[in-house]
Amino acid sequence: MFYTFMSRVVAPILRLLFRPRVEGLENVPRYGPLIVASNHLSFIDSFIIPLSMPRPVTYVAKAAYFEGSGLKGWFVRWFLTTLGHVPIQRGAQRGAMAALEQGREILDSSGAFAIYPEGTRSPDGRLYRGRTGVGWLALASGARVLPVALEGTEKIQPVGASMPKFLGPRPTVRIGPPMDFSHYRDLPPAKARRAITDEIIETIQKLSGQEYAGTYNERANGTR
Repeated sequence: MFYTFMSRVVAPILRLLFRPRVEGLENVPRYGPLIVASNHLSFIDSFIIPLSMPRPVTYVAKAAYFEGSGLKGWFVRWFLTTLGHVPIQRGAQRGAMAALEQGREILDSSGAFAIYPEGTRSPDGRLYRGRTGVGWLALASGARVLPVALEGTEKIQPVGASMPKFLGPRPTVRIGPPMDFSHYRDLPPAKARRAITDEIIETIQKLSGQEYAGTYNERANGTR
């Protein structure tokens, strides 16, 4: 019921407010398990991508988003929880692994699960080296990976801004063809996870045109 309400009432309003341009929508598989892997520029990325997809998408979200106080904190917590978003503690490897395991359960149920391989938002607009959790998830689930590049969301709500600028600059969501990594299964697990993650990041970089930092975003202390 809630998803129906969101898709028929709230989503059209948010689309009018954010007006995202979507390129490559034909690349989104309508059915089956799918890992949506995107760059991360703004808090609103987790809203823009679901608004742009023709199917429900569930996210791993920073635990801090679930811990806010006051009316805003309650609303964000309720909104993310109701959508099925999974909280993850940065710097807590067990928590990160538990969130990935929940992601695998969603994929095992033929759902779409979204993740930011960089681990957290870019502080300067560059694309950072990917954490290998996305590689683990691709190998463990066998799901294809949908590469997505966001452009302009940091202008709507920069890092540190408490509210987005509605009816401001239009963001772009650029979607590439799904990626199949079944051919990496014969590699040693650690090598396979690294190779998959690097290939995903390289594809996102080609879609986004971002400068590649070549290092980890140290604001995220996830699995390498």
